[in-house]
Amino acid sequence: MTSLSSPTALTPVRAADVEAAAARLTGVVATTPVELNRRLSEATGAQVYVKREDLQTVRSYKVRGAYNLIAQLSDDERARGVVCASAGNHAQGVASACAALGVRGRIHLPRTTPRQKRDRIASLGGTFVETIVDGDTYDDASAAATAFSHDSGATLVPAFDDPRTIAGQGTVAVEAVAQLLALPDGGLPDVVVAPVGGGGLLAGMLSWLRERHPSVRVVGAEPAGAASLTAAMAVGHPVMLERVDSFVDGAAVRRVGDHTFAAVADADVDVVLVPEGRVCVEMLAMYQTDGIIAEPAGALAPAALDYLDLAPGSRVLTIVSGGNNDVSRYAEVVERALVHEGRKHYFLVDFPQEPGALRRFLDEVLGPDDDITLFEYVKRSNRETGPALVGIELSSSADLPDLLARMSAAPPTFERIDAGDRLYRFLV
Repeated sequence: MTSLSSPTALTPVRAADVEAAAARLTGVVATTPVELNRRLSEATGAQVYVKREDLQTVRSYKVRGAYNLIAQLSDDERARGVVCASAGNHAQGVASACAALGVRGRIHLPRTTPRQKRDRIASLGGTFVETIVDGDTYDDASAAATAFSHDSGATLVPAFDDPRTIAGQGTVAVEAVAQLLALPDGGLPDVVVAPVGGGGLLAGMLSWLRERHPSVRVVGAEPAGAASLTAAMAVGHPVMLERVDSFVDGAAVRRVGDHTFAAVADADVDVVLVPEGRVCVEMLAMYQTDGIIAEPAGALAPAALDYLDLAPGSRVLTIVSGGNNDVSRYAEVVERALVHEGRKHYFLVDFPQEPGALRRFLDEVLGPDDDITLFEYVKRSNRETGPALVGIELSSSADLPDLLARMSAAPPTFERIDAGDRLYRFLV
């Protein structure tokens, strides 16, 4: 557990603010289901329920915060329009809210935003929304949106760092707890696990739960390659990360928000770092077993259950935060999952320049269930050996020691390409 003093001079979000947002959103957003997940329950020994915000009107919870903020603007503010930055889901929430409320909006997207999300933004916003693609990260897009707000007078609609946004996101907890209590064998959750990017969802849920149900343990699930909240908690204030892995694009934020950090730092909360590869494993399991199409950020909280010590039979609520996944990304998802599970490995193999060298390698090195998934060979006529880049997929990570032993005993020399090698990032 980590407990820190909250920064001062920031407007706190109270449970009453979250409840007012819930009333404001009635009839505007979908009441998404809470479902008992058999796979996750069997894996953890707990009763794991998933809150299906991937089934929200814009396929993520982000519409809650966006609508709650824009609906409270004055007539003058609405006339001047709104602007936001987003990695995709917040933009869809803003676009939907703009169309519903008749407010013009401008949305800045980083170049990493998947095409599927860009198309959805245009569809949801219609003639009310203009999209601008600039910058490599969310933070680049955020800086551009902030500058436009200052120059034009448009109201900035933060993806997470505003009390109105936070209160709107916190309605996920109000809704989910009511649904759990209404079950035939219902009750309060013992643990709630929420994904963390900028911290809006976690902060909103915490703000309501710590006043209304303080006994509930709250856990934030953060991508290991974009751990901005963890970095902030280490020093007691938000800091800018030097590098961010943008794979979990809906949660790849370099700096956690000031308001969101204040809410989190003022409460006892666990933060779990989830490797991007583990997120990919969970995405595939959700798709193949549960029939849930989750984006990387949507699988973040369920993936975190692997790293929690859950009491047998405890009631656990986890948030599937979004389902805006680009199908073209699944090849990378499968690759990252195999690498994380220790089933995919890459080698540089120096083959003798003689007939039958490859055949001997296949016969003497590969096991009966091993598969070559990549083979790129460069033949040099003036050399006795020729290098090849070889990718091998194993049926089990336990087969790796035997494979390495056979490779060491075989005639070709080889070099294993580890995940920390610079060459590795060109493969995955």
